[in-house]
Amino acid sequence: MSALMAVAAVQAFSPRHTPALAATRLAVEKLQFDTVAQSKTALVVGGGLGKVLFSKDQGKDWQVATLSQDRQALITQVVFASDGLRGLAVGHEGWVLRTTDGGQSWTEVAFDEKNGEPLMSVANLEGERWLAVGAFGRALLSQDDGKTWAPFTLPAGVEDKHMNRIVGSADGKDWLIVGERGLVLRSQDQGQSWKQLPEFYNGSFYNAIALANDGWLVYGMRGHAFVERNGGSWQKSDIPGPVSFYGHSVLPDGRIVLVGQGGVVATSTDGGLHFTFDKLPGSASLTDIEVNDKGVGWISSDAGLLPYQVRTNPSQ
Repeated sequence: MSALMAVAAVQAFSPRHTPALAATRLAVEKLQFDTVAQSKTALVVGGGLGKVLFSKDQGKDWQVATLSQDRQALITQVVFASDGLRGLAVGHEGWVLRTTDGGQSWTEVAFDEKNGEPLMSVANLEGERWLAVGAFGRALLSQDDGKTWAPFTLPAGVEDKHMNRIVGSADGKDWLIVGERGLVLRSQDQGQSWKQLPEFYNGSFYNAIALANDGWLVYGMRGHAFVERNGGSWQKSDIPGPVSFYGHSVLPDGRIVLVGQGGVVATSTDGGLHFTFDKLPGSASLTDIEVNDKGVGWISSDAGLLPYQVRTNPSQ
């Protein structure tokens, strides 16, 4: 034992060559990420082992964000308010982190290690009101900009269902919560009250998009997606294969891009009614996508961050 300690001591205090930057940079192509979001000051990603990274130069260089507590719990979503500086990150074991500098530093405001049920999504309803939703009907409301949280009651019948995402319209008045077994909850009063919509699909929905002209697109398991316009019936989208999709981006020209399992990227040019497939190298599950106004973006996945360039010609 004394010999081992001596060797360790020699190694610890021996002069060392400092590797070049390329050898010491963050291996963002190897880590697991579930969420990517753009703040006013940086591109921010979060995921496995409680990692939060940010880049001030659109992904050329990444830095580890400062966290007040290192819980190593999976972060499921990062969201910023309209000012681009205030934001929340949510994850497993009811973990909630808060930032006021666009994602460079985060303060823990909630963590419940006795209750391992994850929070899957969070949204800024209006002003300082935030709503977080997750497993088994779990919903939490904050009315002080995410500093404190209290249980929020949703309609009866959702207690045993996982809620995967909460999404709002551009004006912040209309909201959807989507989840497993065809769950769709809707609020048309800025999240004050909710009602469950009649079931039109019995599989899981993973996400939703607020479309122009009071429309919605919900999507999820095995290539199932549905479009609704002006409060009408839900029409099934035409998707080429049974691929589950988890994240999306709406491009400046109106195209909708979905990312999902097996490295598949689906694109729609008609508001979500029809999609075509593209395939990225590898077989990673693509979890989220963020694209800037120049058509350059990043996709988060279970195999790291992947660069993405929007095709100028949609038919290519």
